[in-house]
Amino acid sequence: MTPIIESLDEVSSRYKALFVDLWGCVHNGREPFAEAVAALQRYRARGGKVVLITNAPRHRKAVEGQLEEIGVVRDSWDTIATSGDSARAAMFRGIVGKRVYFMGIDFDLTFFDPIGIVRDPVEIERVPLEEAEGIVCTGPFDSHADPDVLRPQLLYAKQKGLKLLCANPDVVVDRGETREWCAGAIAELYTKMGGESLYFGKPQPPIYDLARQRLSEFADVSDAEILCIGDGIRTDIAGAIGEDLDSLFISGGLAAAETATRNQPDPEQLEAFLKQHMASPTYAIGFLR
Repeated sequence: MTPIIESLDEVSSRYKALFVDLWGCVHNGREPFAEAVAALQRYRARGGKVVLITNAPRHRKAVEGQLEEIGVVRDSWDTIATSGDSARAAMFRGIVGKRVYFMGIDFDLTFFDPIGIVRDPVEIERVPLEEAEGIVCTGPFDSHADPDVLRPQLLYAKQKGLKLLCANPDVVVDRGETREWCAGAIAELYTKMGGESLYFGKPQPPIYDLARQRLSEFADVSDAEILCIGDGIRTDIAGAIGEDLDSLFISGGLAAAETATRNQPDPEQLEAFLKQHMASPTYAIGFLR
């Protein structure tokens, strides 16, 4: 059975670095979680390194700006790895062609900003679906509408044999008290319809490779010395297990209802939830603190 801990301090001395999910762990899209930020500050004060590893469909500079706007203080983290950067690198290598149909909102148009980590990037042109060689999806046009409303466009794309690049594998997030759909829900639907979806964020390997690369710029840390922290059982925890990294499951995020989490998860409910998802995180806690 996964042990339930009271605070990060109980286990943090075993690790030199943390790979920490953002949404649902450090903030809720509107404001930071004070206890979580304080826990990361304490960890860094003792010499630990914090890599924020997020399925945000944007490059890390855009995420830095969002964190500053929300109020996540700069001394609580060292660097950022985003699914947006992993997916952007793939797009600029031509994985879905040069002429792409963009599925998302204007806020995420930074996805198409120039990239420096790809040599000789292809020149990307955004075009109507009828002219596209592939799809770049950073999220739905309306995050509150059921992804099924996009079925006509997805059916047309499948018939044309277009690949869909998913820049954010998350299916849902909670913005404050409101649940919103993410790009992962669209990619999941497209796959069920027979289309081909390409993922680059958690739980897929490319974003972990990017996180290790960012960490190696200022620290020499082995996989055995990394702890992954997140509230997504299908993304954060599945990704950590796939990479053979230790993990701390935050039960009070996306799975708060299923695990009956108020301050801490109900042990029986937590065990049933983990068994349902065939997941065995190294530790669990109600909230990062």
